[in-house]
Amino acid sequence: MSERRLYLDHGPGESRGVVTLDGRPERLLIRRDGDSERLRPGARFAARVRRLEPAMGSAFVDLGEGDEAVLPFRPEDRPVQGSLQEVEIRSEPRLGKLAVVRAVGPAEGAPRLVAPPPGLAEQLAGFARDAVIVEGRKAREIADAAQAEALGAVHPLPGGGDIAIETTRALTSIDVDLGERKGAEVKRAARQGNLAALGAAARLLRLKSLGGLVVFDLAGRGHDGNALLAAARTAFGPDNPGVAFGPISRFGTLELTIPRRIAPLAERLCRADGASSDLTLALALLRRIESEAQAQPGARLEARCAAAVADAARPLAEQLALRIGARFTILADGGVDRERLEVAAL
Repeated sequence: MSERRLYLDHGPGESRGVVTLDGRPERLLIRRDGDSERLRPGARFAARVRRLEPAMGSAFVDLGEGDEAVLPFRPEDRPVQGSLQEVEIRSEPRLGKLAVVRAVGPAEGAPRLVAPPPGLAEQLAGFARDAVIVEGRKAREIADAAQAEALGAVHPLPGGGDIAIETTRALTSIDVDLGERKGAEVKRAARQGNLAALGAAARLLRLKSLGGLVVFDLAGRGHDGNALLAAARTAFGPDNPGVAFGPISRFGTLELTIPRRIAPLAERLCRADGASSDLTLALALLRRIESEAQAQPGARLEARCAAAVADAARPLAEQLALRIGARFTILADGGVDRERLEVAAL
């Protein structure tokens, strides 16, 4: 039976919640200081129906304060343009896309936030009702490991082989490589590898917050479609409602769609070129300083990093000083690679 555990790390400038599934990270939720909470899943609004697009089965609604969202509707539930509806955020905005809402009922007054979304701890608890949320050093270790895995592209499979997960504007592709599984019993190795890939990919897609169209390039040929589809339905069960599968094609691919609920983690953590953003690196540096300060009480610390990372870290330095004392210095080093973060005791 699968076991889920919950972890919550409160760092300077950022809190991270992690859900693990049988000891491996399954979800990573991030809240940064200054983030707007308005458009997170679960928030409710009184929204004005601004424009209808009947051909698309969608309406554009005004949430107030300059925010807009898309309200899908069926022909029999078509809203009236100009009416006020209470809506709930179902999918938060992502790069180039508006938030998606569902209708709750009629509303009155002006467009406005009616109820805020659940907090980070409450959202975590929703994934494992009976689990205790662990904080402190263990939570930080788990969150760091989850973040590193979430940003990886190639992931090993139990028993050998790996999967590569890559995203485009249109879809997410998952390539299954048997690696060391290859041997005399190729068909058996392919079946075991594909089954392992389905389970691992389901967890990793949740960790990376990826949804939409997903295409598996399965290993081998002559697949047992019924067995693989049954395994896929089990693996992606936690993503329901809304998961849909296509048959395995003659090219050995399996297609499915997963509802999008939160923005892809890479959009929060990375630049457009896929490298970690300056803020992501700055927050990692501050956590490293704090961890070193806890390991060496009373020691003065010196951190070195790229200039852009230092600039991103300095506004949060005062917050860190309140936690460990003003016993650290952040130095910008023009010769340091931007991904390299150094912390040492003086």
